[in-house]
Amino acid sequence: MRVVTIMPTYNEIESLPLTLARLRAAVPSSDVLIVDDNSPDGTGDLADRSAASDPRVHVLHRTGKEGLGAAYIAGFRWALERDYDLLVEMDADGSHGPEQLPRLLEAVEGADLVIGSRWVTGGSVQNWSLHRTLLSRAGSGYSRLMLGLPVRDVTAGFRVFRRSTLEALELSAVESVGYGFQVDMTFRVARSGLRIVEVPITFVERGFGVSKMSGSIVVEAMVNVTRWGLAARWRKLSGDGRLPWS
Repeated sequence: MRVVTIMPTYNEIESLPLTLARLRAAVPSSDVLIVDDNSPDGTGDLADRSAASDPRVHVLHRTGKEGLGAAYIAGFRWALERDYDLLVEMDADGSHGPEQLPRLLEAVEGADLVIGSRWVTGGSVQNWSLHRTLLSRAGSGYSRLMLGLPVRDVTAGFRVFRRSTLEALELSAVESVGYGFQVDMTFRVARSGLRIVEVPITFVERGFGVSKMSGSIVVEAMVNVTRWGLAARWRKLSGDGRLPWS
């Protein structure tokens, strides 16, 4: 099966070479798509040099910083047009260990979406503050309860999608960014009746650069989760089978 690992970047010039080298060593059969949002630190130029020296590395340049969700949707469309079978989401900052990717790829045999999970048995985080840990757990817990999802780590960003899974979703309707994008995609997959499997991973706080997490991203996610959850409950009571964002 043809695999492509999609890595959005914005100012990742220090971490990208290390993550890329680890990924190419861990899963040499995977192609790589770097989706750069016109990083002012030169990450896009570095990505181009990597692509010039490795035919399995590709670069998609975007005109500006439009958010994680938009970058992944662009990457998904690029990969679907080129007939990849498995599409991987992975951060470029080193927080997702490429050495753990083979276990996620193995699990996709019995799943439509595989999530590398911090909050299932065997999963963990390293070098996080108590505040960050509680924020992530609370976000996943609230999303799980509000949306009725059978997933422990709803906000996780280390994932493997089957091509057929993304083709079953209406990608043009996905408008969430950042923290909320992962919740949005999880909810869409679950509501489509597709199977989600979680695989425990160790998440390591980035060693370079600055986190893109912000208060506005968290607020957007919580507002959307509340809206989707209430809409789903109302439509269930009223017998309306439409998705809550339609």
